[in-house]
Amino acid sequence: MKLSTRSRYGTRMVLDIAMHETDGPVRISDISSRQGISVKYLEKLIRPLKQAGYVTSKRGPRGGHRLSRSAKDITVGEVVRLLEGELILTECAMDPSVCTIAQD
Repeated sequence: MKLSTRSRYGTRMVLDIAMHETDGPVRISDISSRQGISVKYLEKLIRPLKQAGYVTSKRGPRGGHRLSRSAKDITVGEVVRLLEGELILTECAMDPSVCTIAQD
């Protein structure tokens, strides 16, 4: 399976925050510099991560982003599903009743 740029960059951002949050909140501009991803794109990705409760933000001169829970409790699959929506290969995977070759 190929992941979209959105998912790849989103997981890289979560990993970057996990690796650098011990120094305090992580700024988007710092993630951008380290990961080679534009600030504008990262700002789009951070919104759903905050809304889903994976990331918290702090404003101000010492502001930035932190993970809301331990990095070991966040899976790549969770981040991908959040950023991509539910990934299914066929309708049968979600609803076997729509599949004409599914066994009863």
